[in-house]
Amino acid sequence: MSNVEVIETVWIPMPDGTQLAARLWLPEAAKTTPLPCILEYIPYRRRDRTRMRDESMHPHFAAAGYASIRVDIRGYGDSDGIAEDEYSHQETQDGHDVIQWIADQDWCDGNVGMFGKSWGAYNAFQVAATRPPALKAIAPVMGTDDRWREDIHFYGGCLANDNFWWGSIMQLYNAMPPDPEIVGEDRWIDMWRERMEGASFWPAMWLEHQTHDEMWRRGSICENYADVEVPVYFFGGWMDLYRDTPFRIAQHLSGPVKILMGPWAHLYPHEGVPGPKADFVGEVLRFWDHWLKGIDTGLMDEPLLRFFMQESAAPSGTHLQREGRWVEEPSWPSPNVKDHSMWLNDGTLDIKPRTGSTMSICSPQNFGAAAGDMCSFAIPGDMAEDCRIDAAGALQFKGDPLEAAVDVLGQPSVEITVSADQEQGFVAALLVDEAPSGAQTLISRGFCNLNHRIGDTNPTAIVPGEDMTVTIPLYGSGYRVMPGHRIVVQIASAYWPVLWPAPAPVTLTIQSGSSCLHLPVRTQKGQESEPRALPEPSEPQTAPRKTKVRSGSMERSIRTDLTNGETIHRFFLDGGVFGPVGDFRLDDIGTVLSDVSDRRYTIHPSDPLSATATMEQTAGFDREGWSAKIWTYSEQKATPTEFHLTSRLKAWAGTELVYEEENVHVIPRNGM
Repeated sequence: MSNVEVIETVWIPMPDGTQLAARLWLPEAAKTTPLPCILEYIPYRRRDRTRMRDESMHPHFAAAGYASIRVDIRGYGDSDGIAEDEYSHQETQDGHDVIQWIADQDWCDGNVGMFGKSWGAYNAFQVAATRPPALKAIAPVMGTDDRWREDIHFYGGCLANDNFWWGSIMQLYNAMPPDPEIVGEDRWIDMWRERMEGASFWPAMWLEHQTHDEMWRRGSICENYADVEVPVYFFGGWMDLYRDTPFRIAQHLSGPVKILMGPWAHLYPHEGVPGPKADFVGEVLRFWDHWLKGIDTGLMDEPLLRFFMQESAAPSGTHLQREGRWVEEPSWPSPNVKDHSMWLNDGTLDIKPRTGSTMSICSPQNFGAAAGDMCSFAIPGDMAEDCRIDAAGALQFKGDPLEAAVDVLGQPSVEITVSADQEQGFVAALLVDEAPSGAQTLISRGFCNLNHRIGDTNPTAIVPGEDMTVTIPLYGSGYRVMPGHRIVVQIASAYWPVLWPAPAPVTLTIQSGSSCLHLPVRTQKGQESEPRALPEPSEPQTAPRKTKVRSGSMERSIRTDLTNGETIHRFFLDGGVFGPVGDFRLDDIGTVLSDVSDRRYTIHPSDPLSATATMEQTAGFDREGWSAKIWTYSEQKATPTEFHLTSRLKAWAGTELVYEEENVHVIPRNGM
């Protein structure tokens, strides 16, 4: 874009002397007239891992009359310092100070907006809660207000294997070097060693906090919604992990809140898969124009909440497109959504409870083969498969074929009265759409650690055989179950590899008519007006500049070792951030990037203590005169009373090994 100047590196000084590295897109007009500014503040490295994605947004913001700036947080990219943890107090304070620095620049008119996906969404919420005077609006994309309830660590109080997987990803990211072209040939190796020496192994650090303590409250704006006063436009997706946040913030934030929930995986809407995509840049510019420029774009006159209502679809680990329609609601809770109760009777779902038999299930430890990932990235095979794959390992409750379509919008729940035969265990509840053919598509799911039935701060042992009544929140959904289909609930005592298993196999027992499914059903409205059409994203005016250097590959598989009965889930990806495509050169800076990861989850169907998670990764940086490589390995196992984790790291500058470490972590189990 000819009227936009791109400044590769801008240094932002922090009060303690640390300097943060940023990339700035500056419109020509900013040389004579101060402009409102847009900030993205993330750890994913502006010089490599998000460079191409940045080009799909920031130049467009600048062309629309905003100074747009992309900042590497402390300890990442070319910024000084060490990353202590996700969302540390220091990180949030730095974000506050960055906004003040932006507001003080000659090219800024004192009005700042903030956006970002995932980590960037968390930061937008958390920095907004510090109330920087210049911050006027935020646009979080696929993040959460509640780190305990909806982050990647604990689902329903149960230990998520994503805690291990994501922490292992960050083991690699925390060890990535600064760029000598930016920080200096004489400094980059010392900075790199300092990062690696100062980094901890996050999966172990997080496992030291197995209850809802101060660590998880830090950065969770749900602890005090009143802290966030600025307008919020939240973008989310039904295939993403953070499906409940939009409902909570729409209900609890005091300032203006807009919601757009599409069918998407963990991607920006203009990249959105499953489709239909949406023009994120155009939509968020209407938001920025309203709140940062004072232009009436009409955005805030529309209904505040828009949801994509997915239609029934055949189960598949890969969805490129979803059929459905957009619906709008004026507020949440919505006057158009009512609770519809269905009782778990003798293998049936009925509108009235019916006393009957006692039903028990001891799920095999490999129950969950159809689960996919809790958070899809739209990588082939990472969405839920046909739930019939696992059905024999669960109690199933089936409704009658529907006479009319049922629109589920909101957060279902299962209120269940259950007993267990062990002192520790959990319940997995799946909400399923069964087609006339018998195919079963996952609608939603939820979990409850029975040791957390009284609260998430002090686990309480189960009294074997004693009835417990608990409510299991299922993740939010917008889903139309078609006529002739059945609504099904599955109840299981294991869910591998999504959840780490209890120390021993658990048998759950339920009495017919004692438990209930609560469905949030959107009522049909006559003459419902058609929402404003969301345009498809336009082709980027500045195409990402990359050249493939080497082809990659991918494997996503589940296999059974017939010699010992173990089930092995493997996800191998050669290509990292670019998908299974090998190595790429970023042509404008000449850096060749390589990323390879190999994740394996292994378990024996009868032995929860056989559970093993491993992750091996490499990342490389190559440019004329510069070469750096990192290798990491991580592993998690458990005994009845302890978690055992191992982490290893090696780093090379050229052919020279510049750093090596190995650590073993033994952490007591606390109701997990």
